[in-house]
Amino acid sequence: MQTNYFQIAIDGHSSTGKSTLAKEIAKHLQILYIDSGAMYRAITWYAIQQGIIKEDILDREKLIASLPQIEVTFQLTNTYPTIVLNGVNVEANIRTMEVANQVSKVAAIPEVRFKLVELQRKISENQSVVMDGRDIGTVVFPKAKVKIFMTASAEIRAKRRFEELQSKGQEVSLQEVYANVVQRDEQDSNRKDSPLLQAEDAILLDNSFLSKEEQFQKVIAILASKGINF
Repeated sequence: MQTNYFQIAIDGHSSTGKSTLAKEIAKHLQILYIDSGAMYRAITWYAIQQGIIKEDILDREKLIASLPQIEVTFQLTNTYPTIVLNGVNVEANIRTMEVANQVSKVAAIPEVRFKLVELQRKISENQSVVMDGRDIGTVVFPKAKVKIFMTASAEIRAKRRFEELQSKGQEVSLQEVYANVVQRDEQDSNRKDSPLLQAEDAILLDNSFLSKEEQFQKVIAILASKGINF
């Protein structure tokens, strides 16, 4: 029975490419990738659909009361796991600006975080995983074998996110995306429960001016320094 499972934690600001990097690592190491942010987005999508979030106002107590009725799982595909909410694949639904504008409010609720952190830890009990998010290295996996904290300037992150949304046919302005990036930074960093912080033993990776290949080579070196070789 294998017992040398390990976790790779990738934290950082929104739109820094955490998911893209985590997927690349998972593919090369042939381990499971889990997008923790998708889990929070799924609950946010639920809240919007159920009218728990209306006109930017979140009914906190109603959402907490609804948590027992919310089941978040992952569906394994030929590529990467996709998010399933109460039996329905909502991967496409959660990647909108509507959800992005509300997710930090939902993620700030301790009861929501408790529910999802328990699930995230359970997923990793019997396998190695790479997981990205905001508090993976500080809260979910404080003893992760490798911790990386990603950042880039707000302007660059907004431009990347804007181009991504445009490629998916979503009609948004660069100004709207930039405002969302700044807002999420503020909310993520200042929330009372599990704020966005760089773990003391995390390695900082600023990819403001790195190509994807340059970034990946840096990560290969980081993993090798921790005894993980491709």
